[in-house]
Amino acid sequence: MSSDTGGADDAGGAVTVVDESTLRRTITGTAVGNAMEWFDFGVYSYLAVIIGKVFFPGASTPVQLISAFATFAAAFLVRPLGGLFFGPLGDRIGRKRVLVTTMIMMAIGTLCIGLIPSYATIGVWAPVLLLVGRLVQGFSTGGEYGSAMTFIAEHSPDRRRGFLASWLEFGTLGGYVLGAVLVTALSETLPYRDMLAWGWRIPFLVAGPFGLAGLYLRLRLGETPAYEQLSRRAPVRDTALRAELRRIFVEQRRPLLVCLGLVMALNVSSYMLTSYMPSYLTAELGVPQGAALMVVAAVMVVLMVLVPLVGRLSDRVGRRPVIMTGCVLLVIGAVPAFGVIRHGDLLSIFLGCMLVGLMFLCFDSTAPATLPALFPTEVRAGALSVAFNLSVSLFGGTTPLVNEALVHLTGNRLVPGFYLAGAGLLGGIAVLYMTEPAGRPLPGSPPAVSDEREAAELTRARRRG
Repeated sequence: MSSDTGGADDAGGAVTVVDESTLRRTITGTAVGNAMEWFDFGVYSYLAVIIGKVFFPGASTPVQLISAFATFAAAFLVRPLGGLFFGPLGDRIGRKRVLVTTMIMMAIGTLCIGLIPSYATIGVWAPVLLLVGRLVQGFSTGGEYGSAMTFIAEHSPDRRRGFLASWLEFGTLGGYVLGAVLVTALSETLPYRDMLAWGWRIPFLVAGPFGLAGLYLRLRLGETPAYEQLSRRAPVRDTALRAELRRIFVEQRRPLLVCLGLVMALNVSSYMLTSYMPSYLTAELGVPQGAALMVVAAVMVVLMVLVPLVGRLSDRVGRRPVIMTGCVLLVIGAVPAFGVIRHGDLLSIFLGCMLVGLMFLCFDSTAPATLPALFPTEVRAGALSVAFNLSVSLFGGTTPLVNEALVHLTGNRLVPGFYLAGAGLLGGIAVLYMTEPAGRPLPGSPPAVSDEREAAELTRARRRG
């Protein structure tokens, strides 16, 4: 899996040589598993209009959509609890075990949503059970993403971490695209009556076999070199939850705040594009659901191609310039982008969504390499999961609900653009307090290199220094 050269046991003396075959298997297993998770999580937002009619039939159309998004947002209320549970657990028992557990939970929660009877069948229990299913999804996701970022970052060589970790986001976007394509195919082939009656269940029911595929891939993965080295150096360290939370909230206070700001910009732009945009186009601009989903899916396919390229760019120029570019673009370009979308024709909608997507790309391509580098190995999974999910709960997951409610209340269809601009401003402030991590070892971990030649060069350079 890896080897140490240099003969030292401390993080400052050893050099980790990452095995290439292990690295490829890690990236594939983590990215594909992540795609399955976000397919499960994303199909709900693509079906929000229909879910509102199935589970809240007595309300008006705008209230149905707001109710569906309120249930969507409810999952984010428990994400900090999931992060608080799974993140520190990953620091105590290992990252791999947590990723396997979250994969199982997400598949079960999504599958159960597809089996819930409608409001017409069991009355108020239908939305109650829907909420329970969403809470299971949210709790699972609270442990998934922070652990996945930690896992892939700790497996990656320092000089290539931006490129390699960006494949995690390739998987995330792939899961959203797969969900959008499936929902669109069902919407175009099934009569609306059948889609309302049973067709909406199909994307949730396929979570079973998808979950098994993701579980198989993750069971084949090995633990990260950084975690194994930490276990060897400190096998009897204090692993109590209270002690780790003190280290996170007291000793890591500054990087925790930086992480909150960066994640806010990342997730407001993410959920604006991937979760809210299809419903916004349908409910506010009258675009057919299939066309709206295909436009957003087309944008995400373009982003899938660009994500590894921008990740590689961040290895060369640094993460801070790329992220700050995204923040500036949000501040000056988000409102004009929604102005273009408001024209209503498919070309204008695609161009406006593509502008939003390019802004999101600056965060999406760099986050998996940037955020884990904010924290030392011994609390990395816990601190990242807590900060990430707290920020997502407050700002990301509420994006569809808040924006739909504000558009409905004000009648101003540019509200989402102003919301994005505010996120970009606060994200830019966080970048100013961030240390550049590109090309450097993760805090508390030894340098990680791609081969023995690079290890020997690094060892000679350190001896000369």
